Amino acid sequence: MRLAARFIVVGRVQGVYYRVSTRKQALRLGLRGYAKNLADGSVEVLAIGDAAAIDALERWLWIGPTAAQVESVGRSNAQAETVEDGFVTI
Repeated sequence: MRLAARFIVVGRVQGVYYRVSTRKQALRLGLRGYAKNLADGSVEVLAIGDAAAIDALERWLWIGPTAAQVESVGRSNAQAETVEDGFVTI
């Protein structure tokens, strides 16, 4: 079943290759969507795909790349927005 979830990741997640690493992980899991920096220093992630893959990405978001220090990961259901195939960083 195709689902969509939006995550807001808070902590030291900008300037540490968090978005690029998230993209690599999402593509490995076969997800579509994006990761983008927000003005408040957090990162927004939209993931579209299989429920198990989205859950796996959520677990990874708590870890992130080596230099990241994740404080929280908020998750909400999202509409499966029209996004190009693949996973992009914004």
